[in-house]
Amino acid sequence: MTSPFGRPISLSHVHDPATTPLFPGDPEFRVDTVATVATDGYYLRTVRHGEHTGTHWGAPIHFHADGLAADQLDLEDLLLPAVKLDVREPCAADRDYAITVDDVRRWEARHGRIASGSAIIAWTGWDALWGTPEFAGSQPGFAVETVRWLLRTGRLGHRGALGIDTFGPDLGADDSYAVSKLLYGAHRISLECLANLAELPATGAWVLVGGPLYRGGSGSPATIFAFVPGLERRGRFGLGSARRRGIDDQGDHDQCDSE
Repeated sequence: MTSPFGRPISLSHVHDPATTPLFPGDPEFRVDTVATVATDGYYLRTVRHGEHTGTHWGAPIHFHADGLAADQLDLEDLLLPAVKLDVREPCAADRDYAITVDDVRRWEARHGRIASGSAIIAWTGWDALWGTPEFAGSQPGFAVETVRWLLRTGRLGHRGALGIDTFGPDLGADDSYAVSKLLYGAHRISLECLANLAELPATGAWVLVGGPLYRGGSGSPATIFAFVPGLERRGRFGLGSARRRGIDDQGDHDQCDSE
């Protein structure tokens, strides 16, 4: 049977203490076996990590004491239309590259205006560095001016998200987390440490955030799926080059907003 939602793609790395990079100051990620089939008749482990370990999402309370916690958001906040900005080239040349308004305008010149309430996902190329020392340290992110513009023009509205394949939407050099503090208002969320972004089209997909909802939580590790219309069935996790029916880098060519 063909799914009415399109082909699912996993945008999450496999959570593994051996390969998952930890943000400085985050708690240890460890897994302990507490029962085995041979001894207990079943297999069970305890998993210990922070709420923002591995591929994860963040809720407004992460940076605002009066913000919404994970369990206070609407289900609609976790299912969003997605757009992908391919900024790998400038990020490869500059690990501290800040994604600009012009980057977004160039995307819109080809694909049309970003709809309010979208998950705006930056593909920096950092997903290919997962599990290596190069993933940590300096990292690209969204410029503060770009996020202010996205908010002012309604591209990031009452709900929506910034997604990225690095530790988070802020530049690695910014320990004030200015972008995150702007993002986490109303019902807006972040999607961080994303994977397999080569499989995500520039437009046309929807993303669904799956994972536990902790009461009072600042987010949680997540299995984040993209549903891509017209994408033929691939392997178990949607890896490898995709065959798409007319959606690769094709979008409507509406005139961009004047701002």
